[in-house]
Amino acid sequence: MDRKPQRIKVLTLPLLIISLIQPAARVQAPKNQSPALKDMVGQMLLIGFRGTEITADSYIVKVMRDIDIGGIILFDYDVPSQSFPRNILNPKQVKKLIAGLKSHAQTPLFIAVDAEGGRVNRLKAQYGFLDIPSAQEMGEKNQDAAKATYAKLARQLSDLGINTNFAPVVDLNLNPENPIIGGLERAYSQDPQTVILQARAFIDAHRDRGIITTLKHFPGHGSSLHDSHLDMVDVTRTYQKAELYPYRELIKNAYADLIMTAHIMNTQIDPLYPATLSPHFIQKLLRDDLNYSGVVISDDMQMGAITENYGFTEAIIRSINAGCNIIAISNNGKSYDENAVYAAHRAILEAVTTGKIPLHKISSSHAKIKLLKRKYRILKSF
Repeated sequence: MDRKPQRIKVLTLPLLIISLIQPAARVQAPKNQSPALKDMVGQMLLIGFRGTEITADSYIVKVMRDIDIGGIILFDYDVPSQSFPRNILNPKQVKKLIAGLKSHAQTPLFIAVDAEGGRVNRLKAQYGFLDIPSAQEMGEKNQDAAKATYAKLARQLSDLGINTNFAPVVDLNLNPENPIIGGLERAYSQDPQTVILQARAFIDAHRDRGIITTLKHFPGHGSSLHDSHLDMVDVTRTYQKAELYPYRELIKNAYADLIMTAHIMNTQIDPLYPATLSPHFIQKLLRDDLNYSGVVISDDMQMGAITENYGFTEAIIRSINAGCNIIAISNNGKSYDENAVYAAHRAILEAVTTGKIPLHKISSSHAKIKLLKRKYRILKSF
């Protein structure tokens, strides 16, 4: 049950001290907003950018000076221009890029990538990285073989400086023709137990290297008939209760640090909004029913399912009120907008000021993010 905003203390003493010694941000926050609140909102943003190297004049460096962003996601392919490269050329270049990003961050970053294996792997063998099989291929192997493969992947990520992997996919392969899951061999199996075992092998291997993993796409994208990158996907008629089983078991056994929501509709759960924008999915189903207390990240808020049906500001406000702690803005959809992160940051601050977002949503998200960064030694002190 939501607490009243006035019962939340905005500034603890350590945050107050930090706010006093940090330089003023270039983004003009609404009046009456403390630097601590501004920085807490910044930590809720994980963004994408263009560039294979870092200089003092780089766009992403300017963003990090202006906003204390929480994380960055790297891609190999730039969708808006339909061209290579975006951020990734080869191992040596990626390692240097990440080192540069970390050197300019106000607060240590989530450095994230989609490294599932198979066709959804930004670190491809053709660029000099490891050749990791798809989840569907790995689903046919035993757990020991899976962990050995994923140990190599995790070591590669660690060596590069990547600390967050947006994987494993725990969707069930209920529709092999699904254009975004089954059709790309991203699901381990239609059997929940196989999915759980392979996901555990994936997570164990990454934890051994201190890398955060992400269960996706909650509450399950495996039965869908369409691709939520393009427009809204309704799974009301195809969804099965078994799709929640991997989440339930992995949460219960402490294998869930980060969970990504899906931009899918299921009118039996929420007749009006997709999972990313719905408290029925995130607060009631994920947090209350499945007892998840960790960090929730949205899928990319610039995917067609969101942009074709909601305004950018409206979607961000609804996602935070629904229970998302991190908002993903990849800038790798139909268009590239360098103002998107600024617009998101400003919109959230204004929404808190006007009461559209309760203050405790921000402070609670910040606490969860800080706890996760500390757990994985991304953040050693704050």
